[in-house]
Amino acid sequence: TVYGANGAAATAHPRATLIGIDTLRRGGSAIDAAIAINAALGFLEPVANGIGGDAFCMLWDPAQRKVVGFNGSGNSPRGLSLETARTKARPNGLLPSYGAVTVNVPGTVDAWWSAHQRYGKLPWKDVLLPVAELCEEGVPIPQVIAYYLERNMAGFDRSAAIIEENDNRKRVYAPGGETPKVGQMFANPDLGRTLRLIAEHGRDAFYDGPIADAIQAYFRRIGGWMTRADLAVHRTEWVEPIRTNYRGVDVYGLGPNTQGLSTNQILNICEQFDLKGMGFQSAASIHHQAEAKRLAFEDRAKWFADDRFSRTPVEWLNSKAYAVERARLIRPDRVMDRAFPGDAPTQGDTTYFSVADKDGMMVSWIQSNYRGMG
Repeated sequence: TVYGANGAAATAHPRATLIGIDTLRRGGSAIDAAIAINAALGFLEPVANGIGGDAFCMLWDPAQRKVVGFNGSGNSPRGLSLETARTKARPNGLLPSYGAVTVNVPGTVDAWWSAHQRYGKLPWKDVLLPVAELCEEGVPIPQVIAYYLERNMAGFDRSAAIIEENDNRKRVYAPGGETPKVGQMFANPDLGRTLRLIAEHGRDAFYDGPIADAIQAYFRRIGGWMTRADLAVHRTEWVEPIRTNYRGVDVYGLGPNTQGLSTNQILNICEQFDLKGMGFQSAASIHHQAEAKRLAFEDRAKWFADDRFSRTPVEWLNSKAYAVERARLIRPDRVMDRAFPGDAPTQGDTTYFSVADKDGMMVSWIQSNYRGMG
C-alpha cells in the first residue's frame, strides 16, 4: 500500500504522473493536476488521446460533499447533414472509421477551461506551460507506445484512400518514413506551440482564435464540414452522474451520450448472482459477467443517444427491476445465441487517470480520440 499525505496521481505514463504530482506540489488542485496530466498524455500517449478528442470527468467535490461530473463531447459540424453522412456510409450502413465525416467538435480543451474555472487554484498558464516545454524537449519512446504507433500508422496507410490528407500524420509521427523505435527521442514541437497558445490566451485560442482558424482552413482544404462557427459555440456540459448501489457500495457513472450507464447496468445484473460463491475469476464468474456485459451493450446500442435529440429511458435502464428481468436471460450452462436489447416501457481507444489532492478532491477522468489516434 502506498500512502500520500498531500495527494496522489495514477496515469498510463510515468512522466504524466510526475507532471501531475509536480502540479500538486506547486499548490495546484486535483483539477489543475488532471488538466496537466491530460495535456501531457496527449503528447506521451498519442495513440490513445489528445486535444482533438473529447473528455469526461466525475469528481468528488469536498466543499459540496457530492459527486459532480461533466460531459466534454462536441457536436457534429452543423454543415454535415444526415443525408450527406449517409452517402459516406459503407455497404453495411455504418460510417467509415476514418475521414472528415467522422469528426465532431473537439471538447477536451473547453473541458479543461470549464473545470479550471470552477476548481483551479494555479494560474491557467502555469498548468499548461510545463507540458508545452515537455512536448518541445521530447522523451524516449516506451515499448507499448512504439508498438501502437507503428500499428496505427500501418492501419492508416491501409485506409489512406478514405483519409483526405495523410502528410501531417507522417510528418509528426513517422519522420523519415518510419515511426520512432523503442528508446528513441520523440518530440512534438507543433503540439508544444499549440499548448502555448492555449496557455497564453485560454480556451478562445482553440475555439475562437488562431487554432480555430487553422482547423477551419484544414477542413476547407480537404472538403470537410467543420467551421470556426461550430467551434465557437461549443460549451462543456456539467451534469449530475447516475448512481446505482452494488452490494452496499454507491457507484456513479455519467449518463448518455457516454457509456457510464452501461457499467451501472452490468453491476445491477451481476448483483443478481452469487459471484463470490462461484470463485474469483472462475469460469462461471467470468461467464456471468460476460453475459451481463453483452446484455448491457445491446441496450447501449439501441438506447444511448444525445438527450437533447433523443429520449434515453435512463431510470428504467438503471433500475434494479430491469436488472432482474435481464438476469433471467443468462443461463449458467451456456452462452446466449444472441443478446437483444430490452423493450422500454411506453412514454454516444482511450486513456484514464485519477488524481486526489490534500483538500479531499478526487478526480476520475477519461479522455479519447475515440479510435486509436483519431
